[in-house]
Amino acid sequence: MAAPHHPPHDHASWGTPPLGAAGRLTDASRREALALARTGAVFDLSHVIDAGAPFMAPNQTPFLLSTWASWRDSIRRRRAGGFRNDAGSNLERIEMTTHVGTHIDALGHFSIGDRLYGGEDAAEVVGDWGLARLGIEHIPPLITRGVLIDVAELDGGAFLPPGRVVTPAELAARCPVPLAPGDVALIRTGWGRWFGLDNRRYLEGEPGIDVPGARWLTGQGVVAIGADNMAVEVLPNPDHGLALPVHQHALAEAGVHLIENLVLDELAAAGVTVFCFVLLAVKFRGATGSPARPVALV
Repeated sequence: MAAPHHPPHDHASWGTPPLGAAGRLTDASRREALALARTGAVFDLSHVIDAGAPFMAPNQTPFLLSTWASWRDSIRRRRAGGFRNDAGSNLERIEMTTHVGTHIDALGHFSIGDRLYGGEDAAEVVGDWGLARLGIEHIPPLITRGVLIDVAELDGGAFLPPGRVVTPAELAARCPVPLAPGDVALIRTGWGRWFGLDNRRYLEGEPGIDVPGARWLTGQGVVAIGADNMAVEVLPNPDHGLALPVHQHALAEAGVHLIENLVLDELAAAGVTVFCFVLLAVKFRGATGSPARPVALV
């Protein structure tokens, strides 16, 4: 007997969900961004996802990939079905949260109390089978201007230490150009050097922005904020009574997506600070995030 189908929600009855800041992107802004790609060079801003990827327990679980069907099994089945050409195929099964590796957060990922972005009632939106609204499938392709804000050497070393807050003044001083509505701001703290190499260290805390820095960025009209760390924001928060307040502000208040676990060292080493940024999220219906492979075109 076939397994019962459990649709997450009656999506048709909800109408069009709010796009958040990504609604600022237009055909004209995409043309302007694509014009920044003058040389054809591509910088891959994502990590390889494998069993060594760090994850934040208990909410996140490890990445697991196993061979589900191999060439031997498929040849045997096809021979039994009368096929003569020994067509072997290999398929895998993957188990992971959508927040492992380089990924982007959907607007429905975080709430302030029982309220999601746009004042949506979390009790109505979040169900056993995903999000009825504000899921990752609603993020449009992000093709826009990217701006690298390199703060890694602010304290004289190659990277900032965990718990180090990057202030609005420091963001402004290190921002290579004035930010404009529709931009994606990428913050390099240097912390990405530990991803997959020293996961214990990578997860013990991280440098990053706090709410004032996040408000400065969202106030410039950016559609997404990314960083070379696990959460974009500083961990632990200087106010130990606050848990991930930047997520609350960016996602639930400002409608600005967060892009986490970016690879920014090569971009910085090449001296690239302004570029065409491209990111497409996988359209998992109702998901709170998606693995992504963002690139910088220059």
